[in-house]
Amino acid sequence: MRQHTPPTPRGLFSGVSWPLVLGLGALALIRPLLRITGVTDALDQGPFVPVVTTVLITVLWVAAVLIARIPRPFLTLLCTGVAYGVFATALSAILSPVLDGQLQGPLTNPFALVMVLVLNAVWGAVAGGIALGIRGITGGGGDG
Repeated sequence: MRQHTPPTPRGLFSGVSWPLVLGLGALALIRPLLRITGVTDALDQGPFVPVVTTVLITVLWVAAVLIARIPRPFLTLLCTGVAYGVFATALSAILSPVLDGQLQGPLTNPFALVMVLVLNAVWGAVAGGIALGIRGITGGGGDG
């Protein structure tokens, strides 16, 4: 008699590495920390430092999901972008009262909060699309 093995559940977020999402999201906090610590202003290169920092973080995100052979790199990096948005909002909520004497940032404006999450989700989606493209070119497969 043939035994029936139940199918493995494939929920929306199956194949997402949550420790990687949280770690990569936290890594991106280097962007606001460079600004808060004054490094960005000290280098006085206009948008050069934030743009280069964003590109380097994106490269690290893509490399991480490719090296780790994450089954769903697109969704993993989309979630990473959202995680970064949440972390950056929390960092702002914690540090703005200390540094500026009052709460400032996305938590003070619901529209800004939504935009932070949406824009960072888009950043993660772009990185995930790049990872899928590279995986497709190199024959790594995967369903995104």
